[in-house]
Amino acid sequence: MTTLDRQSATKLSMISTVIDGVIEFRRGHRKSGVLLLGAAALSSRIPGLGTAASLLLRLIRRLR
Repeated sequence: MTTLDRQSATKLSMISTVIDGVIEFRRGHRKSGVLLLGAAALSSRIPGLGTAASLLLRLIRRLR
């Protein structure tokens, strides 16, 4: 059984944000895709930024 340490959690968050960004591009949402890919790039320096950006975009879409 493996444990999830901080570094693994940060990498997992970054990868999921990149996947969200690619999905946004495929759906035709360029601005959202750029925002998510930028957040993924910055999340290596600021942990949790990618997750926060992804959640914020989902919340904004739900409230529209």
